[in-house]
Amino acid sequence: MSSSEGTSGGTEADSPEPTFDAAAVATMLADECRAAVRRLGRRGAVVAVSGGVDSGVTAALCARGLGAERVLCLRLPERDTVAESSDLGLELARMLGCPTEEESITASLEALGCYRRSDAAIRKVVPEYERGWPYKLVRSPPASGIIVFSLVVELPDGSRIRRRMPAEPYRELLAASNMKQRVRKLCEYTWADQLTYAVAGTPNHLEYDQGFFVKGGDGLADFKPIARLLKTEVYALARELGIPAGIATRAPTTDTFSLEQSQEEFYFGYPHEIMDLLLWGHGRGLSAEALSPRVGLSAAEVQVAYGEIERRRVATEYLHAPALLPEPHG
Repeated sequence: MSSSEGTSGGTEADSPEPTFDAAAVATMLADECRAAVRRLGRRGAVVAVSGGVDSGVTAALCARGLGAERVLCLRLPERDTVAESSDLGLELARMLGCPTEEESITASLEALGCYRRSDAAIRKVVPEYERGWPYKLVRSPPASGIIVFSLVVELPDGSRIRRRMPAEPYRELLAASNMKQRVRKLCEYTWADQLTYAVAGTPNHLEYDQGFFVKGGDGLADFKPIARLLKTEVYALARELGIPAGIATRAPTTDTFSLEQSQEEFYFGYPHEIMDLLLWGHGRGLSAEALSPRVGLSAAEVQVAYGEIERRRVATEYLHAPALLPEPHG
């Protein structure tokens, strides 16, 4: 199944095609999870559950295919994540009947200098910043030009400062933030080694195709059950699988910065319903004029979005690339 090449979508109202059979796909993917774990010679699966719909559906598919007792729902909060994330992960594990563990990674990130590096990068843009003030990165609206990022910091009185993020502190802040995903993955593989389990990845097709993941972090896994599903399809599966409502209806977030942030404002530029349609249309070779009425954008805006899709694929090709093995000569 490959959504970029024109698979079905999530629901009649908001998906590319109204023929997505959630029940059939759930059964198929659960079987695929079981087959993947067997091929890898593992006994079960570790799923890092964030309280989001992607990890919730991944855990539910693994539980259906492997048996709930063979799926560890791992909760890995840190100081910048909301308490609700771990609570929702716990609710999910209990609903599925899966064992669950919670390990805060705050101390590890502190020791590795994650927060120190983040603070230093932020102060290059907002010198008055003090640790504990909520912050996030936001992108400029989709346009034909270069994407510009701004830093948003919330002051103790509730007011916010927004300043353009120069390239150097932007890279420093992103590098520090990526440590969170890599430390989480370290914990996942530690548990996987201990239990002789495989690590299940949680990216959906939109994230996988457009490179919205960290190399060696959430991009690393032994198998990725939903990497061919559009986000609307994942939501449809969540309803089919009976995922708790707090997860099944939760809006996509980055779950990285301390100020609440959507994936739209940080990376994609459009809500997932629109991005699914744009990616679907681009994969089908639909002209901007043909897709325009479907997404509620002008043909010019669709063309700009198509351009961003292509540029992101090129820019994030490195994230998908395996290690290079130079041939010896002589």
